[in-house]
Amino acid sequence: MTGIRLTAPAPGWAIDADVVVVGSGVAGLTTALRCAAAGLDTVVVTKARLDDGSTRWAQGGIAAALGEGDTPEQHLDDTLVAGAGLCDEEAVRTLVTEGPDAVRRLITTGAHFDTTDSGDIALTREGGHHRRRIAHAGGDATGAEISRALVGAVREAALHTIENALVLDLLTDAEGRTAGVSLHVMGEGQHDGVGAVRAPSVVLATGGMGQVFSATTNPSVSTGDGVALALRAGAEVSDLEFVQFHPTVLFLGADSEGQQPLVSEAVRGEGAHLVDADGVRFMVGQHELAELAPRDIVAKGITRRMHEKGAEHMYLDARHFGARMWEQRFPTILAACRAHGIDPVTEPIPVAPAAHYASGGVRTDLRGRTTVPGLYACGEVACTGVHGANRLASNSLLEGLVFAERIAADIAEARPPRTEPAEAPGDADAPVPLLAPEARTAIQRTMTRGAGVLRSADSLAAAADELEALHREAAADADGAKAVVPGVDAWEVTNLLLVSRVLVAAAREREETRGCHWREDRPDRDDAHGRRHLVVRIAPDRTPVVHRTETAAFPPVRPSD
Repeated sequence: MTGIRLTAPAPGWAIDADVVVVGSGVAGLTTALRCAAAGLDTVVVTKARLDDGSTRWAQGGIAAALGEGDTPEQHLDDTLVAGAGLCDEEAVRTLVTEGPDAVRRLITTGAHFDTTDSGDIALTREGGHHRRRIAHAGGDATGAEISRALVGAVREAALHTIENALVLDLLTDAEGRTAGVSLHVMGEGQHDGVGAVRAPSVVLATGGMGQVFSATTNPSVSTGDGVALALRAGAEVSDLEFVQFHPTVLFLGADSEGQQPLVSEAVRGEGAHLVDADGVRFMVGQHELAELAPRDIVAKGITRRMHEKGAEHMYLDARHFGARMWEQRFPTILAACRAHGIDPVTEPIPVAPAAHYASGGVRTDLRGRTTVPGLYACGEVACTGVHGANRLASNSLLEGLVFAERIAADIAEARPPRTEPAEAPGDADAPVPLLAPEARTAIQRTMTRGAGVLRSADSLAAAADELEALHREAAADADGAKAVVPGVDAWEVTNLLLVSRVLVAAAREREETRGCHWREDRPDRDDAHGRRHLVVRIAPDRTPVVHRTETAAFPPVRPSD
């Protein structure tokens, strides 16, 4: 344990459970339902409402070898290629072999996928896939349908849920094992203010950290809270430098910040073309799959063309779809475009890359266990080794499903006893000084400028210096009259700073271009030294400590494994 924790009031209330699941996307709710079905007293904690996480924003679909002629082995091959030499093959094999049945179980839970005239699941194709294996719902509203089904199942099962709650820190017992979480509930309800859920098993399913950048497809709640909590608790994170920038995000202007509308990869899967202002298809010849190359390649292709043309964006042309296809297959995207004055039926869509998905996260094994006993991670917050250096399109929902079921099975089998959290940390364990909420914009602009799509030694060094200055300033203010009052905004921005510092530390260490980590000053892939994972932990003085693995394989999360 690091002894590091956020500055916060002591918990004023507490409840007891066998399992607390933090997050209400596909990973969190699937874990909670499976745990509850196994007879475990399960509590779900979520930052906003149950259906406000990243899952409901997923447009394209969920990838699985469900179609005729497709096989898990082919899905595995496509995933390994996209991961650029850093996927854990055993983890990927687990994903693709257990995935089809996991999707079928999701259907029995109540999710309705689009079907063909013959009643089979309708499948489309996305970047990096050599076959049509993406199941979708509502045309382009897959995440919303999955969220609807899982939230409905949770409510039907009458699970104990705590909404509008920001998780703060991990609680541990005298032996250093997980004993629950502290959290702050925003607003009125059964619980209010800072409290605790005491449980011997904690599952982080908190989603991503896209809000460390100025423009992202992630909702406002994606502030890296789970990764930050895990780091403070002493857990290891890995591959955090691999942030996937989605190639086709609706361009709203160079100064646009916050959550941006996504234009699903499925639009390209159905035949849309990327073109420049002159109508030239610039991805043709860059990759055998052209617009359907893996996302890192397409994002780089768009960015290069923008630089060549001195343009702020490129275009996605799907006028040949016609009005009927747009209305039936992509109604959500059509509405979003029209809301911003763009009609895809009659004009190309302006697009540019934006931060989308964290391929790395809290390091786990194939049962979702982290390096802290009793602490699990699942979904985007986790690093299972499935994604490597670049996530294959639509593997994220599948990863949440498959590993959620594995986590629930592990907890149900272990059934650890409840223990009392240790006494409150002593004076030697000074809490983390909080940043003022207005520092959020400074962090986001620093990260976008220095650690965005294009990176270099100089840009990363400048970002590290700027983040360190914010870190020092917060520490200095904490000792004087400028100390920041604890609250949700301050806790979030403090989490953003920690995650940003770790991401930049890893990106500086990886002196090559691989997957979605693009170093302008190191444009080549270096398999001799780069086919290694960067594992990061936080020292008691809050300094990121980066360790390079000896091989492409992850070390065990437990010394005895």
